[in-house]
Amino acid sequence: MTAAENKQLLKTAFDAWATGDIRPLIAAMAEDVTWTVSGHNSWSGTFRGKDSVRRDLLGPLGAQFEGTYTSTASRFVAEDDVVVVETQGSVATKAGARYDNKYCFVFRLDDGRIREITEYMDTQLVAEVLTELAR
Repeated sequence: MTAAENKQLLKTAFDAWATGDIRPLIAAMAEDVTWTVSGHNSWSGTFRGKDSVRRDLLGPLGAQFEGTYTSTASRFVAEDDVVVVETQGSVATKAGARYDNKYCFVFRLDDGRIREITEYMDTQLVAEVLTELAR
C-alpha cells in the first residue's frame, strides 16, 4: 500500500475511535502486531500479538474507565510504511479522575496491516490516574 493508503486506513480507524469504537483499529492489526508503550511505569513495555494487546493492555485499561474512551486525532503524517498520529484521549475513571491524555502514535504498516505501534504519552498522568498494571 502507498503512504496515502496507509494514512487513510488509520484516519478511518481514528474517526471511529473518536466516537468510542476501537474495533476498526483492532481489525487493522496483524495477528503478530507489537504495541510498545513508552516510559518507565507498570504500563510500559511491549505487548506481542493481537490477543495480548486486547487481553493484557486494552482489557485492563478499559476496566478502569467509567464511560466510553474516545481518542480524537488531530494530525496524520505518512511516509512510506510509517504513519504518525497525534491524538487526544478522553474518559473518566471509575475512581472519578479524568484521564485525558495526549498521545503520539507511530504505526508501521505492511500490506494493509498494522505491524508495529509505538505509543508516546504523558507518563506522569498515567502514574497519577491509572492503577498499576499487574503482570
